[in-house]
Amino acid sequence: MNWYVAVLKKYAVFSGRARRKEYWMFFLFNLIFAVVAVILDNVLGTAMEGSGYGVIYIVYVLAVFLPGLAVAVRRLHDVGKSGWFLFIVLIPIIGAIWFLVLMCTDGNPGKNEYGANPKKA
Repeated sequence: MNWYVAVLKKYAVFSGRARRKEYWMFFLFNLIFAVVAVILDNVLGTAMEGSGYGVIYIVYVLAVFLPGLAVAVRRLHDVGKSGWFLFIVLIPIIGAIWFLVLMCTDGNPGKNEYGANPKKA
């Protein structure tokens, strides 16, 4: 949970580097909270007909969109790629696979052009 809060504290920080653990823990808690939001929407009756999504889910997604984007860019920085490399996901199938591989790859050891190794800090 601390990793999730740490990403939220860096709400729109696109500079620096993020460890794999930081990215994947944020991803995990984000997924859990999104599922809870959908369940709450359906239980409280705020879900739109046919979609299952409602006001709570939409507000949650809008609130964490920017931190999610920022942590993904920082994760790309950790493997030595520019944040613009995020657009690789727009290539059907191959782009998503390549992005997943980058998110799972260990960061560059030592300092790179985006900052010091976050594992050493």
